[in-house]
Amino acid sequence: MTSLSTTAPATRLREMNELPGPRTLPLVGNVFQIERNRVHQNVERWAHEFGPLFRIKFGPAEFLVVTDHEHVAKLLRDRPDGVLRLGRTAAIAAELGFDVGLFDAEGEVWRRQRRMVMASFAPGHVRSYLPSLNKVAQRLKGRWELAFRQGGEIDLQADLMRFTVDAIAGLAFGADINTLESDSEVIQRHLDKVLPALFTRSFSLLPWWRVLRTPADRRLERSVAALKEAIAGFIAAARARLEADPARRAQPRNLLEAMLVAADEPGSGVGDADVAGNVITMLVAGEDTTANTLAWMIHLLHRHPETLQRAQAEVRALLPADGEPTLEQLDSLSYLDACAMETMRLKPVAPFMPVTVVNETVIGDVRVPAGGNVWCVLRHDSLSDTHFPEAHAFRPERWLTAESDAQAHSSAKRVAMPFGAGPRVCPGRYLALLEMKMAMATLLQHFEIQSVEAPSGREAEELMAFTMSPIGLRMRLKLRAQTA
Repeated sequence: MTSLSTTAPATRLREMNELPGPRTLPLVGNVFQIERNRVHQNVERWAHEFGPLFRIKFGPAEFLVVTDHEHVAKLLRDRPDGVLRLGRTAAIAAELGFDVGLFDAEGEVWRRQRRMVMASFAPGHVRSYLPSLNKVAQRLKGRWELAFRQGGEIDLQADLMRFTVDAIAGLAFGADINTLESDSEVIQRHLDKVLPALFTRSFSLLPWWRVLRTPADRRLERSVAALKEAIAGFIAAARARLEADPARRAQPRNLLEAMLVAADEPGSGVGDADVAGNVITMLVAGEDTTANTLAWMIHLLHRHPETLQRAQAEVRALLPADGEPTLEQLDSLSYLDACAMETMRLKPVAPFMPVTVVNETVIGDVRVPAGGNVWCVLRHDSLSDTHFPEAHAFRPERWLTAESDAQAHSSAKRVAMPFGAGPRVCPGRYLALLEMKMAMATLLQHFEIQSVEAPSGREAEELMAFTMSPIGLRMRLKLRAQTA
Protein backbone atom coordinates (compact mmCIF):
# COMPACT_ATOMS: atom_id res chain seq x y z
CA MET A 1 0.00 0.00 0.00
CA THR A 2 1.32 3.42 -1.00
CA SER A 3 1.16 6.29 1.48
CA LEU A 4 0.94 9.88 0.27
CA SER A 5 0.30 11.35 3.70
CA THR A 6 2.41 14.37 4.62
CA THR A 7 1.50 14.14 8.29
CA ALA A 8 1.84 11.54 11.01
CA PRO A 9 -0.39 8.49 10.39
CA ALA A 10 -3.87 8.86 11.87
CA THR A 11 -5.03 6.38 14.49
CA ARG A 12 -7.66 5.16 12.02
CA LEU A 13 -7.83 5.68 8.30
CA ARG A 14 -11.06 6.96 6.82
CA GLU A 15 -12.74 5.15 3.96
CA MET A 16 -14.08 6.97 0.91
CA ASN A 17 -17.71 6.46 1.96
CA GLU A 18 -17.03 8.22 5.28
CA LEU A 19 -15.97 11.48 3.67
CA PRO A 20 -18.10 14.60 3.46
CA GLY A 21 -19.23 15.88 0.10
CA PRO A 22 -22.19 17.31 -1.78
CA ARG A 23 -25.36 15.26 -1.56
CA THR A 24 -25.63 12.68 -4.34
CA LEU A 25 -28.58 11.31 -6.26
CA PRO A 26 -28.99 7.61 -7.12
CA LEU A 27 -27.28 6.56 -10.37
CA VAL A 28 -26.26 10.08 -11.43
CA GLY A 29 -24.34 11.19 -8.33
CA ASN A 30 -23.55 14.91 -8.54
CA VAL A 31 -23.90 15.27 -12.30
CA PHE A 32 -26.96 17.53 -12.16
CA GLN A 33 -25.27 19.84 -9.65
CA ILE A 34 -22.44 20.59 -12.07
CA GLU A 35 -22.26 22.94 -15.01
CA ARG A 36 -20.07 21.04 -17.45
CA ASN A 37 -18.32 24.14 -18.77
CA ARG A 38 -17.72 25.39 -15.21
CA VAL A 39 -17.01 22.07 -13.52
CA HIS A 40 -13.72 23.44 -12.16
CA GLN A 41 -15.49 26.27 -10.36
CA ASN A 42 -18.15 23.93 -8.98
CA VAL A 43 -15.53 21.64 -7.45
CA GLU A 44 -13.48 24.58 -6.15
CA ARG A 45 -16.55 25.96 -4.36
CA TRP A 46 -17.20 22.57 -2.78
CA ALA A 47 -13.60 22.53 -1.55
CA HIS A 48 -14.30 25.66 0.50
CA GLU A 49 -17.41 23.99 1.94
CA PHE A 50 -16.13 20.45 2.59
CA GLY A 51 -12.40 20.87 3.14
CA PRO A 52 -9.22 19.54 1.53
CA LEU A 53 -10.43 15.93 1.18
CA PHE A 54 -13.99 15.11 0.14
CA ARG A 55 -15.82 12.93 -2.34
CA ILE A 56 -17.95 13.54 -5.42
CA LYS A 57 -19.60 11.19 -7.91
CA PHE A 58 -20.03 11.44 -11.65
CA GLY A 59 -22.63 8.77 -12.27
CA PRO A 60 -21.23 5.56 -10.78
CA ALA A 61 -17.66 6.88 -10.75
CA GLU A 62 -16.56 8.07 -7.31
CA PHE A 63 -13.69 10.54 -6.86
CA LEU A 64 -11.62 11.60 -3.89
CA VAL A 65 -11.12 15.34 -4.36
CA VAL A 66 -7.67 16.52 -3.21
CA THR A 67 -6.83 20.21 -2.90
CA ASP A 68 -3.58 20.20 -0.90
CA HIS A 69 -0.66 20.89 -3.27
CA GLU A 70 1.68 18.57 -1.40
CA HIS A 71 -0.68 15.63 -1.78
CA VAL A 72 -1.16 16.53 -5.45
CA ALA A 73 2.60 16.80 -6.07
CA LYS A 74 3.21 13.40 -4.49
CA LEU A 75 0.53 11.85 -6.68
CA LEU A 76 2.05 13.39 -9.79
CA ARG A 77 5.52 12.17 -8.81
CA ASP A 78 4.17 8.61 -8.67
CA ARG A 79 3.42 8.61 -12.39
CA PRO A 80 3.49 6.77 -14.72
CA ASP A 81 3.57 3.48 -12.76
CA GLY A 82 1.60 4.17 -9.58
CA VAL A 83 -0.77 6.86 -10.89
CA LEU A 84 -2.39 6.92 -14.34
CA ARG A 85 -4.35 9.48 -16.27
CA LEU A 86 -8.08 8.86 -16.19
CA GLY A 87 -8.51 6.24 -18.87
CA ARG A 88 -11.80 7.49 -20.26
CA THR A 89 -10.40 10.41 -22.25
CA ALA A 90 -7.69 8.20 -23.75
CA ALA A 91 -10.30 5.57 -24.64
CA ILE A 92 -12.50 8.16 -26.34
CA ALA A 93 -9.52 9.54 -28.30
CA ALA A 94 -8.69 5.99 -29.41
CA GLU A 95 -12.33 5.41 -30.33
CA LEU A 96 -12.15 8.47 -32.57
CA GLY A 97 -9.17 6.88 -34.29
CA PHE A 98 -6.24 8.89 -32.89
CA ASP A 99 -2.93 7.18 -32.18
CA VAL A 100 -1.58 7.21 -28.63
CA GLY A 101 0.67 10.17 -27.86
CA LEU A 102 2.70 11.23 -24.85
CA PHE A 103 -0.33 12.90 -23.24
CA ASP A 104 -2.28 9.65 -22.83
CA ALA A 105 0.47 7.00 -23.05
CA GLU A 106 1.27 5.01 -19.93
CA GLY A 107 3.99 2.70 -18.63
CA GLU A 108 6.66 1.51 -21.03
CA VAL A 109 4.93 3.07 -24.05
CA TRP A 110 5.18 6.44 -22.29
CA ARG A 111 8.88 5.89 -21.49
CA ARG A 112 9.76 5.10 -25.11
CA GLN A 113 7.78 8.07 -26.42
CA ARG A 114 9.19 10.40 -23.77
CA ARG A 115 12.75 9.66 -24.93
CA MET A 116 11.77 10.40 -28.52
CA VAL A 117 9.94 13.64 -27.67
CA MET A 118 12.64 14.93 -25.30
CA ALA A 119 15.23 14.44 -28.04
CA SER A 120 13.26 16.88 -30.20
CA PHE A 121 13.34 19.51 -27.43
CA ALA A 122 17.15 19.50 -27.09
CA PRO A 123 18.56 23.06 -26.70
CA GLY A 124 20.26 23.02 -30.09
CA HIS A 125 17.01 22.12 -31.80
CA VAL A 126 15.07 24.86 -29.99
CA ARG A 127 17.62 27.44 -31.16
CA SER A 128 17.19 26.30 -34.76
CA TYR A 129 13.41 26.79 -34.53
CA LEU A 130 13.69 30.51 -33.66
CA PRO A 131 13.70 31.91 -37.23
CA SER A 132 10.41 30.14 -37.92
CA LEU A 133 8.89 31.62 -34.76
CA ASN A 134 10.15 35.10 -35.69
CA LYS A 135 8.48 34.80 -39.10
CA VAL A 136 5.13 33.93 -37.53
CA ALA A 137 5.46 36.83 -35.07
CA GLN A 138 6.03 39.25 -37.96
CA ARG A 139 2.83 38.01 -39.58
CA LEU A 140 0.95 38.57 -36.32
CA LYS A 141 2.31 42.12 -36.26
CA GLY A 142 1.11 42.65 -39.83
CA ARG A 143 -2.35 41.31 -39.03
CA TRP A 144 -2.71 43.64 -36.06
CA GLU A 145 -1.39 46.63 -38.05
CA LEU A 146 -4.12 45.96 -40.61
CA ALA A 147 -6.76 45.79 -37.87
CA PHE A 148 -5.58 49.16 -36.56
CA ARG A 149 -5.69 50.80 -40.01
CA GLN A 150 -9.17 49.44 -40.64
CA GLY A 151 -10.34 50.63 -37.21
CA GLY A 152 -11.68 47.23 -36.28
CA GLU A 153 -11.79 45.17 -33.12
CA ILE A 154 -9.58 42.10 -32.86
CA ASP A 155 -11.11 38.77 -31.88
CA LEU A 156 -8.27 38.13 -29.46
CA GLN A 157 -8.50 34.38 -29.02
CA ALA A 158 -9.09 33.71 -32.72
CA ASP A 159 -5.96 35.67 -33.66
CA LEU A 160 -3.90 34.03 -30.93
CA MET A 161 -5.10 30.61 -32.12
CA ARG A 162 -3.86 31.52 -35.60
CA PHE A 163 -0.50 32.55 -34.13
CA THR A 164 -0.08 29.36 -32.10
CA VAL A 165 -1.22 27.06 -34.91
CA ASP A 166 1.15 28.75 -37.38
CA ALA A 167 3.93 28.62 -34.79
CA ILE A 168 3.49 24.97 -33.93
CA ALA A 169 3.14 24.02 -37.60
CA GLY A 170 6.43 25.74 -38.36
CA LEU A 171 8.30 24.74 -35.21
CA ALA A 172 7.01 21.22 -34.96
CA PHE A 173 6.28 20.14 -38.51
CA GLY A 174 8.22 22.44 -40.82
CA ALA A 175 4.91 23.43 -42.45
CA ASP A 176 4.22 27.04 -43.43
CA ILE A 177 0.41 27.05 -43.30
CA ASN A 178 0.17 30.83 -42.71
CA THR A 179 -3.36 31.23 -41.35
CA LEU A 180 -2.43 34.71 -40.12
CA GLU A 181 -2.25 36.11 -43.66
CA SER A 182 -4.43 33.73 -45.65
CA ASP A 183 -7.41 33.56 -43.26
CA SER A 184 -7.42 29.81 -43.78
CA GLU A 185 -8.65 28.10 -40.64
CA VAL A 186 -8.52 24.44 -41.65
CA ILE A 187 -6.66 23.04 -38.64
CA GLN A 188 -8.31 25.36 -36.13
CA ARG A 189 -11.75 24.56 -37.50
CA HIS A 190 -11.18 20.84 -37.02
CA LEU A 191 -9.54 21.18 -33.61
CA ASP A 192 -12.47 23.37 -32.52
CA LYS A 193 -14.73 20.35 -33.07
CA VAL A 194 -12.44 17.63 -31.71
CA LEU A 195 -11.33 19.15 -28.39
CA PRO A 196 -14.79 20.08 -27.04
CA ALA A 197 -16.08 16.67 -28.15
CA LEU A 198 -13.36 14.90 -26.16
CA PHE A 199 -14.25 16.97 -23.10
CA THR A 200 -18.02 16.51 -23.48
CA ARG A 201 -17.82 12.75 -24.03
CA SER A 202 -15.43 12.33 -21.10
CA PHE A 203 -18.11 13.75 -18.77
CA SER A 204 -21.13 12.05 -20.35
CA LEU A 205 -23.05 9.56 -18.23
CA LEU A 206 -23.87 7.35 -21.21
CA PRO A 207 -21.97 6.81 -24.51
CA TRP A 208 -24.93 8.02 -26.58
CA TRP A 209 -22.74 8.64 -29.64
CA ARG A 210 -22.31 4.87 -30.08
CA VAL A 211 -26.00 4.36 -30.77
CA LEU A 212 -27.15 7.73 -32.11
CA ARG A 213 -25.10 9.67 -34.65
CA THR A 214 -26.18 13.28 -34.84
CA PRO A 215 -25.20 15.77 -37.57
CA ALA A 216 -22.62 17.13 -35.09
CA ASP A 217 -21.15 13.62 -34.74
CA ARG A 218 -20.82 13.31 -38.50
CA ARG A 219 -19.09 16.69 -38.67
CA LEU A 220 -16.78 15.51 -35.89
CA GLU A 221 -15.91 12.37 -37.84
CA ARG A 222 -15.07 14.46 -40.89
CA SER A 223 -12.86 16.71 -38.77
CA VAL A 224 -11.04 13.71 -37.27
CA ALA A 225 -10.45 12.29 -40.75
CA ALA A 226 -9.15 15.65 -41.98
CA LEU A 227 -6.78 15.99 -39.01
CA LYS A 228 -5.45 12.47 -39.50
CA GLU A 229 -4.91 13.19 -43.19
CA ALA A 230 -3.04 16.40 -42.34
CA ILE A 231 -0.89 14.56 -39.80
CA ALA A 232 -0.04 11.83 -42.31
CA GLY A 233 0.94 14.56 -44.75
CA PHE A 234 3.22 16.25 -42.19
CA ILE A 235 4.98 12.94 -41.49
CA ALA A 236 5.34 12.04 -45.19
CA ALA A 237 6.78 15.47 -46.01
CA ALA A 238 9.26 15.26 -43.11
CA ARG A 239 10.42 11.80 -44.20
CA ALA A 240 10.85 13.05 -47.75
CA ARG A 241 13.02 15.95 -46.52
CA LEU A 242 15.17 13.58 -44.45
CA GLU A 243 15.55 11.26 -47.42
CA ALA A 244 16.48 14.07 -49.82
CA ASP A 245 18.94 15.71 -47.42
CA PRO A 246 20.73 13.20 -45.15
CA ALA A 247 22.50 16.08 -43.37
CA ARG A 248 19.17 16.94 -41.74
CA ARG A 249 19.45 13.75 -39.68
CA ALA A 250 22.42 15.26 -37.87
CA GLN A 251 20.67 18.62 -37.48
CA PRO A 252 16.87 18.33 -37.76
CA ARG A 253 15.11 21.58 -38.62
CA ASN A 254 11.91 20.96 -36.63
CA LEU A 255 10.42 18.83 -33.88
CA LEU A 256 8.87 16.30 -36.24
CA GLU A 257 12.15 15.63 -38.04
CA ALA A 258 13.88 15.26 -34.67
CA MET A 259 11.21 12.79 -33.52
CA LEU A 260 11.52 10.74 -36.70
CA VAL A 261 15.31 10.63 -36.34
CA ALA A 262 14.94 9.48 -32.73
CA ALA A 263 12.28 6.92 -33.71
CA ASP A 264 14.58 5.50 -36.41
CA GLU A 265 17.37 4.83 -33.91
CA PRO A 266 17.95 1.09 -33.39
CA GLY A 267 16.05 -0.16 -30.37
CA SER A 268 13.93 3.00 -29.99
CA GLY A 269 10.76 0.91 -29.72
CA VAL A 270 8.68 3.61 -31.44
CA GLY A 271 7.44 4.05 -34.99
CA ASP A 272 5.34 6.31 -37.16
CA ALA A 273 2.15 5.58 -35.18
CA ASP A 274 3.87 6.91 -32.03
CA VAL A 275 5.05 9.94 -33.98
CA ALA A 276 1.51 10.54 -35.29
CA GLY A 277 0.12 10.36 -31.76
CA ASN A 278 2.55 13.04 -30.65
CA VAL A 279 1.82 15.25 -33.64
CA ILE A 280 -1.81 15.55 -32.51
CA THR A 281 -0.58 16.06 -28.93
CA MET A 282 1.62 18.94 -30.09
CA LEU A 283 -1.26 20.47 -32.04
CA VAL A 284 -3.44 20.37 -28.93
CA ALA A 285 -0.70 21.60 -26.58
CA GLY A 286 0.63 24.14 -29.05
CA GLU A 287 -2.69 25.69 -30.02
CA ASP A 288 -5.25 25.67 -27.25
CA THR A 289 -3.15 25.95 -24.09
CA THR A 290 -0.68 28.58 -25.27
CA ALA A 291 -3.30 30.74 -27.01
CA ASN A 292 -5.60 30.76 -23.99
CA THR A 293 -2.75 31.58 -21.60
CA LEU A 294 -1.79 34.50 -23.86
CA ALA A 295 -5.40 35.73 -23.94
CA TRP A 296 -5.61 35.63 -20.14
CA MET A 297 -2.24 37.42 -19.83
CA ILE A 298 -3.24 40.27 -22.15
CA HIS A 299 -6.56 40.62 -20.31
CA LEU A 300 -4.86 40.77 -16.90
CA LEU A 301 -2.15 43.18 -18.03
CA HIS A 302 -4.72 45.55 -19.48
CA ARG A 303 -6.64 45.51 -16.19
CA HIS A 304 -3.42 46.41 -14.30
CA PRO A 305 -1.91 49.45 -16.10
CA GLU A 306 1.20 49.77 -13.90
CA THR A 307 2.09 46.14 -14.53
CA LEU A 308 1.47 46.59 -18.26
CA GLN A 309 3.74 49.65 -18.32
CA ARG A 310 6.55 47.76 -16.56
CA ALA A 311 6.30 44.82 -18.98
CA GLN A 312 6.23 47.22 -21.92
CA ALA A 313 9.28 49.12 -20.64
CA GLU A 314 11.25 45.90 -20.25
CA VAL A 315 10.47 44.75 -23.80
CA ARG A 316 11.33 48.13 -25.31
CA ALA A 317 14.57 48.37 -23.35
CA LEU A 318 15.90 44.87 -24.03
CA LEU A 319 14.67 44.00 -27.52
CA PRO A 320 15.56 45.69 -30.82
CA ALA A 321 12.96 48.12 -32.12
CA ASP A 322 13.33 46.55 -35.55
CA GLY A 323 14.72 43.18 -36.46
CA GLU A 324 14.41 39.77 -34.90
CA PRO A 325 15.13 39.20 -31.20
CA THR A 326 17.68 36.55 -30.32
CA LEU A 327 17.06 33.65 -27.97
CA GLU A 328 19.28 35.34 -25.36
CA GLN A 329 17.27 38.56 -25.59
CA LEU A 330 13.97 36.71 -25.16
CA ASP A 331 15.41 34.79 -22.22
CA SER A 332 16.38 38.11 -20.59
CA LEU A 333 12.73 39.21 -20.31
CA SER A 334 12.44 38.24 -16.66
CA TYR A 335 9.45 40.45 -15.85
CA LEU A 336 7.50 39.19 -18.86
CA ASP A 337 8.32 35.67 -17.73
CA ALA A 338 6.97 36.58 -14.27
CA CYS A 339 3.78 37.89 -15.91
CA ALA A 340 3.34 34.52 -17.61
CA MET A 341 3.86 32.61 -14.36
CA GLU A 342 1.43 34.86 -12.48
CA THR A 343 -1.15 34.44 -15.24
CA MET A 344 -0.83 30.66 -15.06
CA ARG A 345 -1.17 30.78 -11.27
CA LEU A 346 -4.43 32.72 -11.43
CA LYS A 347 -5.81 31.34 -14.69
CA PRO A 348 -4.30 27.90 -15.36
CA VAL A 349 -5.66 26.42 -18.55
CA ALA A 350 -5.73 23.06 -16.73
CA PRO A 351 -7.17 23.89 -13.28
CA PHE A 352 -7.74 20.24 -12.36
CA MET A 353 -6.48 16.77 -13.24
CA PRO A 354 -8.38 13.51 -12.69
CA VAL A 355 -6.17 10.44 -12.18
CA THR A 356 -6.45 6.80 -11.14
CA VAL A 357 -4.25 5.07 -8.55
CA VAL A 358 -2.94 1.63 -9.53
CA ASN A 359 -2.52 0.27 -6.00
CA GLU A 360 -4.31 0.89 -2.72
CA THR A 361 -3.10 4.30 -1.58
CA VAL A 362 -3.35 6.49 1.50
CA ILE A 363 -3.79 10.22 0.87
CA GLY A 364 -3.76 12.19 4.10
CA ASP A 365 -5.90 10.01 6.35
CA VAL A 366 -8.01 8.52 3.57
CA ARG A 367 -7.64 5.03 2.11
CA VAL A 368 -8.14 4.95 -1.67
CA PRO A 369 -8.70 1.44 -3.08
CA ALA A 370 -6.70 0.09 -6.01
CA GLY A 371 -8.20 1.53 -9.19
CA GLY A 372 -9.72 4.43 -7.24
CA ASN A 373 -10.18 7.84 -8.84
CA VAL A 374 -8.65 11.08 -7.52
CA TRP A 375 -9.63 14.58 -8.65
CA CYS A 376 -6.61 16.87 -8.19
CA VAL A 377 -7.60 20.53 -7.80
CA LEU A 378 -4.54 22.36 -9.10
CA ARG A 379 -5.27 25.97 -8.21
CA HIS A 380 -6.89 25.74 -4.76
CA ASP A 381 -3.64 26.43 -2.89
CA SER A 382 -2.51 28.81 -5.64
CA LEU A 383 -5.38 31.10 -4.65
CA SER A 384 -4.81 30.75 -0.91
CA ASP A 385 -3.38 33.61 1.16
CA THR A 386 -1.60 30.95 3.19
CA HIS A 387 0.76 30.37 0.27
CA PHE A 388 0.58 33.66 -1.65
CA PRO A 389 0.08 37.04 0.08
CA GLU A 390 -2.91 38.75 -1.53
CA ALA A 391 -3.44 35.56 -3.47
CA HIS A 392 -6.21 36.89 -5.73
CA ALA A 393 -4.15 39.91 -6.80
CA PHE A 394 -2.21 39.96 -10.08
CA ARG A 395 1.34 40.60 -8.84
CA PRO A 396 4.04 39.28 -11.20
CA GLU A 397 6.72 40.64 -8.84
CA ARG A 398 6.20 37.61 -6.59
CA TRP A 399 7.96 35.48 -9.25
CA LEU A 400 11.11 37.58 -9.46
CA THR A 401 14.03 35.96 -7.66
CA ALA A 402 16.23 37.74 -5.18
CA GLU A 403 18.27 36.47 -2.29
CA SER A 404 15.79 37.94 0.18
CA ASP A 405 12.82 36.11 -1.30
CA ALA A 406 14.47 33.03 -2.81
CA GLN A 407 12.68 30.76 -0.35
CA ALA A 408 9.30 32.32 -1.14
CA HIS A 409 9.96 32.02 -4.87
CA SER A 410 10.89 28.35 -4.51
CA SER A 411 7.74 27.73 -2.47
CA ALA A 412 5.61 29.44 -5.13
CA LYS A 413 6.99 27.13 -7.82
CA ARG A 414 6.07 24.11 -5.70
CA VAL A 415 2.51 25.30 -5.02
CA ALA A 416 1.59 26.41 -8.55
CA MET A 417 2.09 23.62 -11.08
CA PRO A 418 0.87 24.93 -14.47
CA PHE A 419 3.00 22.42 -16.38
CA GLY A 420 2.36 19.53 -13.99
CA ALA A 421 5.01 17.95 -11.80
CA GLY A 422 7.05 14.81 -11.46
CA PRO A 423 8.25 12.63 -14.35
CA ARG A 424 5.36 13.70 -16.59
CA VAL A 425 6.00 17.43 -16.34
CA CYS A 426 5.29 19.03 -19.73
CA PRO A 427 8.33 18.49 -22.00
CA GLY A 428 7.47 21.54 -24.11
CA ARG A 429 7.23 24.05 -21.28
CA TYR A 430 10.27 26.08 -22.35
CA LEU A 431 9.07 26.24 -25.94
CA ALA A 432 5.56 27.26 -24.79
CA LEU A 433 7.02 30.11 -22.71
CA LEU A 434 9.17 31.13 -25.67
CA GLU A 435 6.06 31.35 -27.88
CA MET A 436 4.28 33.41 -25.23
CA LYS A 437 7.18 35.83 -24.88
CA MET A 438 7.50 36.20 -28.65
CA ALA A 439 3.79 37.05 -29.05
CA MET A 440 3.82 39.43 -26.07
CA ALA A 441 7.04 41.09 -27.24
CA THR A 442 5.42 41.70 -30.63
CA LEU A 443 2.39 43.29 -28.97
CA LEU A 444 4.26 45.42 -26.41
CA GLN A 445 7.05 46.54 -28.74
CA HIS A 446 4.88 47.78 -31.59
CA PHE A 447 1.43 48.63 -30.17
CA GLU A 448 -0.42 50.42 -27.41
CA ILE A 449 -3.39 48.51 -26.02
CA GLN A 450 -6.47 50.74 -26.14
CA SER A 451 -8.98 48.21 -24.82
CA VAL A 452 -9.49 44.54 -24.02
CA GLU A 453 -13.16 43.92 -23.33
CA ALA A 454 -15.17 40.89 -22.29
CA PRO A 455 -18.85 40.72 -23.37
CA SER A 456 -19.89 41.55 -19.80
CA GLY A 457 -17.66 44.63 -19.71
CA ARG A 458 -16.11 43.23 -16.53
CA GLU A 459 -13.66 40.46 -15.65
CA ALA A 460 -13.64 37.77 -18.34
CA GLU A 461 -15.66 34.66 -17.46
CA GLU A 462 -13.99 31.25 -17.37
CA LEU A 463 -15.16 28.58 -19.80
CA MET A 464 -14.00 24.98 -19.36
CA ALA A 465 -13.89 22.99 -22.61
CA PHE A 466 -10.78 20.78 -22.59
CA THR A 467 -8.84 23.86 -21.46
CA MET A 468 -9.99 26.88 -19.47
CA SER A 469 -10.45 29.92 -21.68
CA PRO A 470 -11.76 33.48 -21.28
CA ILE A 471 -15.06 34.13 -23.03
CA GLY A 472 -15.23 36.49 -25.99
CA LEU A 473 -12.35 38.93 -25.49
CA ARG A 474 -12.14 41.76 -28.04
CA MET A 475 -9.06 43.99 -28.32
CA ARG A 476 -8.36 47.39 -29.90
CA LEU A 477 -4.79 48.47 -30.61
CA LYS A 478 -2.94 51.60 -31.60
CA LEU A 479 0.34 51.58 -33.48
CA ARG A 480 3.16 52.74 -31.25
CA ALA A 481 4.31 55.20 -33.92
CA GLN A 482 0.87 56.83 -33.77
CA THR A 483 1.10 57.55 -30.05
CA ALA A 484 1.02 61.28 -29.37
